[in-house]
Amino acid sequence: MSGEHAVEYRIEDLAHRSGATVRTIRAYQDRGLLPKPERRGRSNVYGDSHLARLRQIADLLDRGYTLASIKELLDAWDAGRGLGGVLGLVAEVHGPWTDEKADRMSRIELAAAFGGEPDDGAIAEAVDLGVLERIPGRDDEFLVPSPQELAVAAELHAAGVPLDAISGHLRELRGQVEHIASRFLEFTTEHVFARYLGHRPPTDDDAAEAASMVRRLRPLAQQTVDAELARAMRLFATRHLQYHLDTEGSLESGDDPRQVTLPAETILAVERLVGREHTADFIAAAAERELHARTLDALTAKGREKSDVDQNA
Repeated sequence: MSGEHAVEYRIEDLAHRSGATVRTIRAYQDRGLLPKPERRGRSNVYGDSHLARLRQIADLLDRGYTLASIKELLDAWDAGRGLGGVLGLVAEVHGPWTDEKADRMSRIELAAAFGGEPDDGAIAEAVDLGVLERIPGRDDEFLVPSPQELAVAAELHAAGVPLDAISGHLRELRGQVEHIASRFLEFTTEHVFARYLGHRPPTDDDAAEAASMVRRLRPLAQQTVDAELARAMRLFATRHLQYHLDTEGSLESGDDPRQVTLPAETILAVERLVGREHTADFIAAAAERELHARTLDALTAKGREKSDVDQNA
């Protein structure tokens, strides 16, 4: 009874099956990412293990890993350390970070949502921002990764905000939110994940534990930002309303606005951070925060002085 023969590929066949080029396959072999083929007379022969390895490399590259880090992972796997936990961690981090489901929208539906004829320039800008994604072979339909974000843009536009102002605001907001996300990851890595990710690559058990922690901590960043944004919106919305309701001469003497000269570099830095329209409010808030901090410091110092006097009495 004859056993089944293992599938064998020439390098051209392997390239066709895997989607990689012949040149890429040879480069992976040179870097130690792909085992050498077997020799059959004057030919090199590849098997299913080579095909599986190429697909695994492609998947990790799609997830943003460098070839150097992929080699470390694969070397660990080849050494028998296992990759189940590591790949589970990769899948957890690259999984959805929101419960929102993507949707599709036609060009006609987009025009109706924004109250006018289709604007090719605005659509191109939305695609560039990732608010819309083109669907191959469908020029009249788009994927909407976040219907909620698109609905916000439509409401702002209906309220009178121009499309170019909305896209500019989103670019500015995205940079600030990415900074917040980066700081949250640095914070959690330092205090939580460093214990699991100290090895490169981490052990299978440590990676599995880190994946579990990602699931637990995933919603915390959004919950924190939601709470702080609500607090800040109430603070600044109240100030804006008070400012716009005040009439000339109704300001109390302590609220008399005065001109203060600041260095141009400071003004430009603040404008880049919060936008020109929010610069005055940001500087005022920063000054108030500094005054409050100094007042608290002064009260603390007085309290310590009184405590020292009482102890020495």
